[in-house]
Amino acid sequence: MSTQIRLSGSGGQGMLLAGIILSEAAISEEKNAVQTQSYGPEARGGASKSEVIISDDEIAYPKVTVPDVMLALTQEAYEKYAVDMNDNGTLVVDESITLSGNDKCKVISIPIIKSARDDLGRIIVANIVALGALVKASSIVNEEALLAAVLKRVPKGTEELNTKALQTGFMLVANK
Repeated sequence: MSTQIRLSGSGGQGMLLAGIILSEAAISEEKNAVQTQSYGPEARGGASKSEVIISDDEIAYPKVTVPDVMLALTQEAYEKYAVDMNDNGTLVVDESITLSGNDKCKVISIPIIKSARDDLGRIIVANIVALGALVKASSIVNEEALLAAVLKRVPKGTEELNTKALQTGFMLVANK
């Protein structure tokens, strides 16, 4: 069985890093994973996405066609990338997003950006908060594997902040 995941936001929000971390967490669990990314012509500010496929079997095609799990941090990313969601999938969005109302999948709307900015004091960790929320909502990898992958990738000296960010993401979904 494979799971198709799309992480979306605006350029500069760390979706590429989040996809890499998620892929590495899956690989550490001895699953197959492939990660791709794309972004608009404006590297910062335009809609961007990172896609990950995680599977127990070989992955025949490296592109996400129908996301089972999706994260959207901005309105533009939601409008651009959520249109082909699996009806039985899980969509995690920042609470600032106005939903279209025709989402058939499970939608979890939580204060990702606000939590990073106000509770943790660093908006730059919103991607890690979001990753924690996405994993808690979907169980696509275990939380310990995700933490290990985060700690392997974040800059030295930021481990405590990023651990708190991940735990914040877990708690946002656990409290829903």
